[in-house]
Amino acid sequence: MTTSYFTGGLHLDTHKTESSGVAPLVASIPETLIFPLFMRNGQDAQAVVEAGQHVLKGQILARDPENLTPPVHASSSGIIAAIETRALPHPSGLSGRCIVLNTDGLDQAREASSIGENYSDYPLETLLRHIHEAGIVGMGGAGFPTDIKLRGGGACAIDTLILNGAECEPYITCDDMLMRYHPEEVLGGARILMHILGLSGNCLLGIENDMPEAIASLEHTLQSETYSGIAIAPLAAIYPTGGEKQLIKALTGREVPSGGIPANVGVVCQNVATAAAIYRAIVHGEVLTSRIVTVTGVGVSQPANLVVRIGTPISDLVKQCGGYTQRAERLILGGPMMGWALPSDELPITRSANCVLVQDMATIPHHNASALPCIRCGECAQACPVSLLPQQMHWYCRSENLPRIEEYRVMDCIECGCCNYVCPSHIPLVQYFRAAKSLLFTQAKERSKAEHARIRFEARQARQQHEKRLREESTRRKREMLEKANKSQPEASS
Repeated sequence: MTTSYFTGGLHLDTHKTESSGVAPLVASIPETLIFPLFMRNGQDAQAVVEAGQHVLKGQILARDPENLTPPVHASSSGIIAAIETRALPHPSGLSGRCIVLNTDGLDQAREASSIGENYSDYPLETLLRHIHEAGIVGMGGAGFPTDIKLRGGGACAIDTLILNGAECEPYITCDDMLMRYHPEEVLGGARILMHILGLSGNCLLGIENDMPEAIASLEHTLQSETYSGIAIAPLAAIYPTGGEKQLIKALTGREVPSGGIPANVGVVCQNVATAAAIYRAIVHGEVLTSRIVTVTGVGVSQPANLVVRIGTPISDLVKQCGGYTQRAERLILGGPMMGWALPSDELPITRSANCVLVQDMATIPHHNASALPCIRCGECAQACPVSLLPQQMHWYCRSENLPRIEEYRVMDCIECGCCNYVCPSHIPLVQYFRAAKSLLFTQAKERSKAEHARIRFEARQARQQHEKRLREESTRRKREMLEKANKSQPEASS
């Protein structure tokens, strides 16, 4: 398949060779594991364990009361030390409830519950429930529940599956390593996804053309007839090729509508690490307790990819990569474009965390530059891969003109940072857009609350009116019966 392109984007220095020279190393078991209970919907999962309890690897620690977000599992065996408030690995910098597990070093696991290679004999609902119970979420960064995504919800039938192996952000190589060394897991997961979606073919694995080792490994595995219907789709190494909507446009020519989802255009898109996790869950009964994480940057002595237990403190990963160098000045979770600075290395790795980046200030774009007024150069609009007008959005964000912000589709912004990178005035545009999204989200939430309050009020009013009518009707009937009784008494006496 020929290389595809999309509008906008940037050619960036990749800095990937620093961490991709050796196969992923298995990180040692940390003394402490931390599991945040914060979920995507802003609520906390409910702990199903208590302090002092011994747990096994793979045991469920917490569940979503509404059962929408997959459960949280212990990634090693040990004793629950506490359920307490701690700082969260979240761009908001907020604190939240966390389960703290002191490991015992034995790594004893609960008995695995697998479906096996004959998964096609099982009902689809059984497979989806198994994926949910295995704790699988999107591992490319978003962390959206995988089973919900596979249930569709679009206006048309799904005819295409895309596996996202386009690891476009600089420094990050965890997906590259996964495809190099475990292609059978990625492609095996693709087969399971195709079965769930009812596809016999038309599965495209999007991968940037600067990953020759991963492409060669996948092509070698694809020689088996087992993986018929799956094709590798090389892409130009342009950031952000790995954005879901950008990848769909590049590979299929279809545009996901504003405010829409890939299912609206007949596509399901899953990260390659998510596909591999699905394979391990269905075939081997493994719940999501570990993932590959890239630890890199000029502030790390020995950049590498590590197979990390979920909940491991970042400080443990840095130690296993030789510790910090003298150039370590900024700790970032994620890549340099879409990641966010962390206040501490005691924060844990989550299911969607793919990179720990340690940089010095000299390698961070515009780190010491003061923002200047917008000169209306239009560079941000040319770089935007979503075809937005960041300069106009910035103008309305500053004045908090929410109707105009919404009109200019700020909710379609993928926060890739391209506009920030090219802005000659060093305006932190993405920060404005994130704040605007938060305002719109709050406004929508308040509207929803007001609407629910209105519905409750009107229902209460209707109920009271109905009860009033019943009382009036009852009173009227009693009055009529009394009047009838009074009239009948004189007739009886005469």
